[in-house]
Amino acid sequence: MRGRRGQERAITGNRQTSWAFADAYGAEDATGTVNAGSAALRWARERAGEAGLRSVSSGTGSALRLLAAAADAKAVAEIGTGTGVSGLFLLHGMRPDGVLTTVDSDPECQQLARQAFRAAGFAGNRARFIPGRALEVLPRLADGGYDLVFCDGDRLECLEYLGESLRLLRPGGLVCFEGVFADGRTVDSAAQPAEVGALRELLRAVRESEELLPSLLPVGDGLLCAVRRGG
Repeated sequence: MRGRRGQERAITGNRQTSWAFADAYGAEDATGTVNAGSAALRWARERAGEAGLRSVSSGTGSALRLLAAAADAKAVAEIGTGTGVSGLFLLHGMRPDGVLTTVDSDPECQQLARQAFRAAGFAGNRARFIPGRALEVLPRLADGGYDLVFCDGDRLECLEYLGESLRLLRPGGLVCFEGVFADGRTVDSAAQPAEVGALRELLRAVRESEELLPSLLPVGDGLLCAVRRGG
């Protein structure tokens, strides 16, 4: 029994090491090269830290950049601008003529994101900033007009974000939710706050939806992704 337990601990340790390696694999660079984009990303991360905001990890950002590129995304909607960290990754994955529509209730953070995008070399028309609560803004966006929707907002509203995303996405479009592990609390059997319960409901709803083809990526704090099936 001791040998088996030791083997299980070794496997767990190896997985954690592998996950950490995968999460850092993209390095701290939104573009894949050392240029103004990486400097802008570091600046945006520093501003997020000063504001007490949690920004996406390198691995999560790299996955978002990859997904935006794979979808040949021209129109992306982002819930939760922050200081622009995730937006930089998304913009670098999108088509050169693509537009990121980003929603946040804090206009001061959006102004910081605007500076980060400009410092990375993106023209002003590459991003549309909309201040306000996501559930008040999203209904005003066009049905089927988006290739990718990235959700990094209020966890208590994640199921509502899912509903709006299904309306916003074209067939074959992607929806992504950041932070679904909730620092390990989502799979913890102990009593958890309401936001963790909402994430569990989200995971169940995405997995059981006949409209979506899902995958849960172990990067950052968990990135739940799903493709809207054609129809």
